[in-house]
Amino acid sequence: MEKNFKQILPGIKAFVFDVDGVLTDGSVVLMPDGEQVRTMNIKDGYALQLAIKKGYYVAIITGGKSEAIKMRMEGLGISDIYLGAHNKIDSLNDFMSIYDIKHEAILYMGDDIPDYECMQKVAASTCPSDAAPEIKAVSIYISQQPGGKGCVRDVLEQVLRVQGKWFDGDAFNW
Repeated sequence: MEKNFKQILPGIKAFVFDVDGVLTDGSVVLMPDGEQVRTMNIKDGYALQLAIKKGYYVAIITGGKSEAIKMRMEGLGISDIYLGAHNKIDSLNDFMSIYDIKHEAILYMGDDIPDYECMQKVAASTCPSDAAPEIKAVSIYISQQPGGKGCVRDVLEQVLRVQGKWFDGDAFNW
């Protein structure tokens, strides 16, 4: 019998997130020098840094190559950042190998076709409300929030709440 989303949450030890369409709304502003500027939700950022403080493994796997993404994620305490990932499954396998994490302990949030293989490999495949239909079809949980608007906070908060790590002494500081 397959477990539902809520039954999987107590066993989650690691999170993997895509960037464009998950941590951002997928929009970019093209600057005259060719730089692509994105916006991210501050509540997603708060939840990410809290998950790191609580001892969870967090990885970012993105096809994007922006140094700004790397700087933002490092500022939140994330060190496993895979930029320019042309084949995301290779990055996921690397992350799993480094920390000896089993697929049963991973929540992955993606929004589009490049995330598909990774989402089929993990226990908790999730997506924002505005994900591609193919991604929604393989997700065991679809956030009510769209990409860049709190969907990351949504899944992080659910896991941390279920595991009793959400609203305590560590939660009140960045």
